[in-house]
Amino acid sequence: MPNDCISYQESGYFSSLINDYLNEKPELKALYHRFPNLENFKLQLEEKGRNFNDNDNFKRKILVSVLEKQYESIEISKETKQNIRNLINPKTFTVTTGHQLNLFTGPLYFLYKIVSTINLCKELKSEFPVHDFVPIYWMATEDHDFEEINYFNFKHKKISWNRESFGPVGRLSIDGLEDVLAVFESEIGLGKNAEYLKNLFKKAYLEHTNLADATRFLANELFANEGLVIIDGDDADLKKSFIPYIKNELLHQTSFAEVNETIPLLESYSVQVNPRRINLFYIEDHLRERIVFENGSYAVLNTKMTFLEEEILKEVDNHPEKFSPNVLLRPLYQEVILPNLCYIGGGGELAYWLELKSFFESQHVTFPILLLRNSVLLATEKQATKADKLQLTWGDLFLNQQELFTQKTKLLSGFTIDFSAQKEALKKQFEDLHKIAEATDKSFLGAVKAQETKQIKGLENLEKRLLKAEKRVHQEHLNRIISLQNELFPNQSLQERKVNFAEFYVEFGEELIEKLLKELKPLQMEFKVVVL
Repeated sequence: MPNDCISYQESGYFSSLINDYLNEKPELKALYHRFPNLENFKLQLEEKGRNFNDNDNFKRKILVSVLEKQYESIEISKETKQNIRNLINPKTFTVTTGHQLNLFTGPLYFLYKIVSTINLCKELKSEFPVHDFVPIYWMATEDHDFEEINYFNFKHKKISWNRESFGPVGRLSIDGLEDVLAVFESEIGLGKNAEYLKNLFKKAYLEHTNLADATRFLANELFANEGLVIIDGDDADLKKSFIPYIKNELLHQTSFAEVNETIPLLESYSVQVNPRRINLFYIEDHLRERIVFENGSYAVLNTKMTFLEEEILKEVDNHPEKFSPNVLLRPLYQEVILPNLCYIGGGGELAYWLELKSFFESQHVTFPILLLRNSVLLATEKQATKADKLQLTWGDLFLNQQELFTQKTKLLSGFTIDFSAQKEALKKQFEDLHKIAEATDKSFLGAVKAQETKQIKGLENLEKRLLKAEKRVHQEHLNRIISLQNELFPNQSLQERKVNFAEFYVEFGEELIEKLLKELKPLQMEFKVVVL
């Protein structure tokens, strides 16, 4: 199969905002600091180096201490251990991706985010050898949208964890996951890879106390030998570094003002996230509710908790872990506590990051380089061979199904199913009739135009009927094409958003992750086809 990758812009699966960002459209340049290329990474390194101060040194010590504490209960590779130690060094920087705590990783793109991050670190180390680069997976432990993460799909079956959830999902106990494992075991079948996956699920979810610990174990098992470092931002010591920014948010609502000034620059696109006046939640083990300012005091919605200004500032000092940044404030928190160069995310994530540059500037925090994560279409050798026999390119398979059906019908036909030449000839004939009508009786002109419209319409109807007839003639061949596309694009959507990694791992084992690590090139910014 030729062309084992296509551009994101040509894939048809990305928003106009992301396409314009990738095309470096001048109108968007005010919304980001530097575009992701090696020259700009050099400039980002230089800027971060210039701005380094004693406070950054202190924050690095806290970061290393917290990470060592968070990793106490699991065995880690020498690569991960070394990367955590390296973070104390001012010449070490991070590349970060973030993701929800989806059950058993959720959809495939969980892997692609992390592999993109690991591979970019390798490329940066090769280009800038005096520095070290640490791949970070930021677990979204403080989210509360349990319905978004409590399931994964395996071979067209939705395997769900059914229970009630309140508060930050990272603190959620693993009650009920024995039942999920039983369903998974009944679906996965036999074999070495199936046994590995069952044991991986069991060790991750039945031998840990909460969802954050389980997810850390799972991601560490899959990527530890690549030096991946996993961080949980739901931590009192890390939040201490963020106290000045929490207080600024409560007292001045700077994020609301700055983001609202930026939003008009995005008026030709749909805005991803609209800011609240206060972009903070108050959290406890079973509580995550917005903080609002009403009638001269601060209140936690859906509770009886209220604070005067002096009281809430004291609460921030004493319990910073109870203040949780929302989707617009979390990027600032991340960049404050990490020595970060680049954030790698999906199209939706980059869309809300693009709202934040002026807010970062107001807080005197360097805005990271934004990189669209790798997207991948996984195919088997059998599917690639089938595509060859059907004379399909990978680009063909990305087409809208109706467009693919029509395009291939026209190619399979022994004659042209396109009456454009006939319509053009007809229009030229009617040009002469228009001239005659204008020269003789202008009332005749309306009749000529009506007849022209009728005959053009007649040709278009004949074209459609011929196309329909040819589709019937080539129905068997076309059905094979559509069947293959449906295998690769379940429900006519991207495989990476629907399918869990276990579906491929059970057949291909370690080859799956090995191939991703070998083939994904983050800075090439192309939709990659990986054949297993």
